[in-house]
Amino acid sequence: MEKACAVQESSEIKTSSSTADRSALCSDATAETKDREENSKLSLICWNVDGLDGEKQPERARGLCSYLMSHSPDVVFLQELIQPYIRFMKKRLEANYTFIEGGNEGYFIGMMLKKSRITLLHSELVTYPSSRMMRNLIVAQVLFKGQKLCLMTSHLESCKANAGERMRQLRLVMKRMTEAPDDVTVLFGGDTNLRDSEVVKVGLPSCVCDVWERLGEPEECHYTWDAHVNTNRDFQFKCRLRFDRLYLRRAANDDVPQVEPDSMALIGLEKLQCGCYISDHWGIYCTFSTE
Repeated sequence: MEKACAVQESSEIKTSSSTADRSALCSDATAETKDREENSKLSLICWNVDGLDGEKQPERARGLCSYLMSHSPDVVFLQELIQPYIRFMKKRLEANYTFIEGGNEGYFIGMMLKKSRITLLHSELVTYPSSRMMRNLIVAQVLFKGQKLCLMTSHLESCKANAGERMRQLRLVMKRMTEAPDDVTVLFGGDTNLRDSEVVKVGLPSCVCDVWERLGEPEECHYTWDAHVNTNRDFQFKCRLRFDRLYLRRAANDDVPQVEPDSMALIGLEKLQCGCYISDHWGIYCTFSTE
């Protein structure tokens, strides 16, 4: 009887062990698949960092670098950069990122590309002829896992009174996006300062989509500039607007993998120890599937 029990017990142990092994293998395979999927996604941060605000600049610059290092995005679009910010960031991030700057005086735009994931082929700086605020557009031709991408960032003309110039700049951006070759995916991001009514007047080309809208207009990502919550600036009249936007034009060729928006979140929502937020704008963190 004892022998029978021993045999039965041994059999149960083997079965249990075999089941555990299979579970472990399945778990490893699932984790491997998830890692592969995450690795194939393109990640991006777009942020007006408000370098013009002199309040707590060193602390805010450190906070920005901490965000970039913790999220480790493939692509970074930045607006309202100043030279002290660029110098500070390069000391900490230049080993891993290629920097493209839209200027070297006053405030300007910039782009960062992760060297291990993004290959820069060519970049150019496009001027807005009638801008009175030194605004321009960075256009970068890159490869991501062998796929051709055209990346663009800009800071469109500020202030409500400059709607006409801002719309002219948006038309130029849309023209550049639609004129890209059919085997290229185009992604634009920046502080557009746009009001919804201005976008309606200009009209988006049928091949271009607003990424926030494409993702179902998530309310938690609606307002990227929110003076009701963000206390970096003390405005008498407080409002909330979606100044910061991402636009996507997929490659038209059928044999090119399609890039699709996957997720979006606002970042920089927590105050730093110094009592300030990193910027008066929230940043946008977005991922795209590329298969």
